[in-house]
Amino acid sequence: MGLLDLKYKGKLGYLLATVAYEGYRLLKYYRFSETAYLKKRFLNMQGYPLNLDHPKSLNEKLQWLKIHDRRDLYTTFADKFAVRDWVAKNIGEDVLIPLLYETTNPDDIRLENLPNEPFILKANHDSGSYLIVRDKSQIDWEKVRIDCKWWLSKNYYWIDREFQYKAIQPRIIIEKLLVTANGKIPNDYKLHCINGEVQFIYVAVDREGTNKRNIYDKQWQPFHISWANKFKDVSKLRGQEIDPPASLARMIAISEEVAKLFAYVRVDFYDVDGKLYFGEITQCHGGGFDQMRPIEWDYKFGEMLKIN
Repeated sequence: MGLLDLKYKGKLGYLLATVAYEGYRLLKYYRFSETAYLKKRFLNMQGYPLNLDHPKSLNEKLQWLKIHDRRDLYTTFADKFAVRDWVAKNIGEDVLIPLLYETTNPDDIRLENLPNEPFILKANHDSGSYLIVRDKSQIDWEKVRIDCKWWLSKNYYWIDREFQYKAIQPRIIIEKLLVTANGKIPNDYKLHCINGEVQFIYVAVDREGTNKRNIYDKQWQPFHISWANKFKDVSKLRGQEIDPPASLARMIAISEEVAKLFAYVRVDFYDVDGKLYFGEITQCHGGGFDQMRPIEWDYKFGEMLKIN
């Protein structure tokens, strides 16, 4: 159990835990050069050495792209706040989740400033820093402000050495909480594109219930691969098969338009009872450290991905 997994007991104790954890992160992530870090972590997570001179697998080529494909526009795509303007201009405002509040100051996260409806509070510059709020009166907002200060202190670049995160201005954004007619958070559809074409669709199914991960091909046929952290029990990841979302065709069309700008990219969406919403754009699924199994597919997709 990590320091931040300990049961919260007092504001001071929680703050000290976050400071101690940051010290641990400094030692773990910051002391290696970029290439040395990628090689060390890749071997640990993938089980085979990273060859940056002649990359063959998809995960190897994602590491190569981190180093050799760096464009300023990528920072805009990685920024969950800044990307909204790009989406509005190039896809359409109708797919944007309503933005209810945003700030760069954690002290602004106070009851009187927050929406009177369910929402999700999250950081714009990293992954996994979020809070789902259905009733704001039931939340300890002093603790949340401490969380937000911790979130904003991080530079996500150092975790996986993804260049596009390094220059993002951290902020807290609050969006309307999307829920389906049955009151559940919608499934999260992640469309993986290689050389401009959707190759498979990774679905996070019923995250508040069964919480499964199903993968389908472009024609919505079950695709029995996994792409997950090595510590996950992939035999338990897949759930019952689900029907394709009503907006699948538009998801694919938008993803392949976005994918013209990338060698590889993942474009995420939600479908709320037939209404399409844009989620985010990810350039490196799992940081290129998640294991693709069977491993043959790591090499098949790697051969497909063309890099210069």
